[in-house]
Amino acid sequence: MLLLDRKQVDALLDMDALIGAIGPAMVELSAGLVSMPVRTAAQVQGKGLLGVMPVHLPSSGTLCCKLVSVFPRNAARDIPTHQAVVMLFDADTGAPKAMLDGASITALRTAAGSALATRLLAREDASVLLIVGTGVQARSHGEALPRVCKLKEIRVAGRDPEKAAALARELAARWGLQTKSYPIGPEAFAGADIVCATTDAAEPVVRGEWLRDGMHVNSVGLHQKGRELDEAAVRRSRVFVESRAAALAPPPSGALDLVGAEVQAEIGEVIAGTRPGRESPDTITLYKSVGVAVQDAVAAQLVYDAALKRRVGTEVRY
Repeated sequence: MLLLDRKQVDALLDMDALIGAIGPAMVELSAGLVSMPVRTAAQVQGKGLLGVMPVHLPSSGTLCCKLVSVFPRNAARDIPTHQAVVMLFDADTGAPKAMLDGASITALRTAAGSALATRLLAREDASVLLIVGTGVQARSHGEALPRVCKLKEIRVAGRDPEKAAALARELAARWGLQTKSYPIGPEAFAGADIVCATTDAAEPVVRGEWLRDGMHVNSVGLHQKGRELDEAAVRRSRVFVESRAAALAPPPSGALDLVGAEVQAEIGEVIAGTRPGRESPDTITLYKSVGVAVQDAVAAQLVYDAALKRRVGTEVRY
């Protein structure tokens, strides 16, 4: 079995390749060709959960399972709140063939999914990106989104002004674009074309009154007892998801943001042309991501293939 740590996963996983590879997999998922139970979890009372995300993707022969722990109180102890491993199995024999760091997989595939949704749903002239949040997902979205649209400005809004300013400087150096930092609120949203909400907030950080016609919103925050989007934001938007079954299920699979919401389409349906995406320049589009195992499988397979080609990783007997 091949072991790959976080640094190796980061080095092996190409973001452009990942964005490209997720699209066909989402079409396969929406066509009902993927075996993917909704996420389930064991609860650790008062502390967190351990989620299980298995999937079989027939087109690539990928058999995969991610184990992800979410322990919110870790933030106060400077320990990651989300930790994970991804296991790859031989689809013919069921034998384990690789174990990969799952934190990087999660961060990168989530941002790649948002980038794909933005490419499909945002206006062609969208040029101002607002990232709400300053953590791991904020950084990964800052890496992914400029690859799919012609940006002139990146904004970062966060609860901690120093962290927001630091991420803005980091993205300015990375992309050579104008960047600004803001507190979370209407000023940050004014004039933005694309919004990426990447928080663990239990109270909304995206409000309907802050949205303007023509915006595209990606929301990837998932809280078991709260919501990243208020009801007005969801009500004003055409809603798109990875999977209806996953997004509309109760937590830990689905999002409380979408309770009672009408889902317009799955991303795979938009790519396949069986459902429409943006229908007018004034439409507000919302991609609500809950994270699906098929995206983990695509990312893990890309990493595994690259590791074999470059002879990276540690072989172990089990």
